[in-house]
Amino acid sequence: MKEWSCCKKRSHDFSLFLEIPGCKTGKHTTEKPVLTKPTTGVKKPSPPSSMTNTLGKELCARCQQGFFCSDHGTQIKGNNKSINETSTIPGASNTDTQAPQKKKKIGMNEPQICKNKGCGKTFTEMENHDTACSYHPGPPVFHDRMRGWQCCNIHVKEFDEFMDIAPCSRGWHNAGPA
Repeated sequence: MKEWSCCKKRSHDFSLFLEIPGCKTGKHTTEKPVLTKPTTGVKKPSPPSSMTNTLGKELCARCQQGFFCSDHGTQIKGNNKSINETSTIPGASNTDTQAPQKKKKIGMNEPQICKNKGCGKTFTEMENHDTACSYHPGPPVFHDRMRGWQCCNIHVKEFDEFMDIAPCSRGWHNAGPA
């Protein structure tokens, strides 16, 4: 059951709930209405609001830790700088993290492990050809105590049987990331 807190109109269906017209006080909204309080003739002297806001930020535990604080609106800039400075590794520069990593050159006879699903065999580039690898091109499926492969639509109950399902495709071995 869904209910508007402003006018207590209820609905069991969410789509009907969203179609409920606005109540007599205005449109349904998540924002709190601004209430004007009657002012009295006697005012208390208070420090400037910017000064109290700054003092509040310095004393607030969330602001001191660098988190967003809804009471103060923003984070303290000084703490953010110290957090960012401590998170960087000394000696590491920003240019190293932005440069793309170059592919490692692999020799023709260097052993590699195939990353295709269901294969995992060790091979060399000399032995690799268009029918060298038997694998499953689709993802494994684990649903309702059934295990199987989406590509060949074979599902079994036992995990050992799942591991024994024969691969349904043949192709090149793939040593790159899966």
